[in-house]
Amino acid sequence: MEPLESRIQYKFRNSLLLAEALTHPSLAYESQRPHFDNQRLEFLGDAVLQLVVTQELFRLFPDAPEGNLTKLRSRVVSRRALARFAMMIHLGDYVLLGKGEESTGGRRRLSTLADAFEALIGAVYLDSGQEAAKVLILRLFESEIEGMVESPDERNPKGELQECLQAIHPEAPTYGIVSESGPDHRRVFQSEVRWRGQLLAVGKGKSKKEAEARAAAEALRVKSWE
Repeated sequence: MEPLESRIQYKFRNSLLLAEALTHPSLAYESQRPHFDNQRLEFLGDAVLQLVVTQELFRLFPDAPEGNLTKLRSRVVSRRALARFAMMIHLGDYVLLGKGEESTGGRRRLSTLADAFEALIGAVYLDSGQEAAKVLILRLFESEIEGMVESPDERNPKGELQECLQAIHPEAPTYGIVSESGPDHRRVFQSEVRWRGQLLAVGKGKSKKEAEARAAAEALRVKSWE
């Protein structure tokens, strides 16, 4: 599992925890080892994720009411969002599935990916404690949380685009700034988004992040990959 550990920048001291986190219940059933699957770690990881993300949002948005904080948190820890984060680290490539689940596309099923991601966090928590789990979570969620700070009331087009595309192929879209114009105090950036060698869209904005978000939104509108 070294490639996965490299992707998440975390080395397990107890490799059995990682194996357990990646074992889907379908394999446990087929192998007649019903007590060795990732469901318990999934339960633990869910709680750890909720706590870490809640603490971070509470810190970043000191004036936000409870309802707004709940909506922001759901952008990060919803099942679809967790599946997207799992795709970012190619977690589906490492999940151990039963033959039946494998044959029906379980490796790319959103629920499977989300569950495995939660289990992975739970495994890191047991392996090294809360601080190690927090460091990993915030590193993986860095881009998403930065996007919320910049646009707390808006959707996340970059995340939506990545989720949409990686449901087709694990390769993630890439962004590049292709031009800058205007005076220093009123710069305009133009970004393009590409996927698997194809130019999907371009977008302009007052910052690089805004230009990338608009490029992603335009790509979602035209859906040129279909």
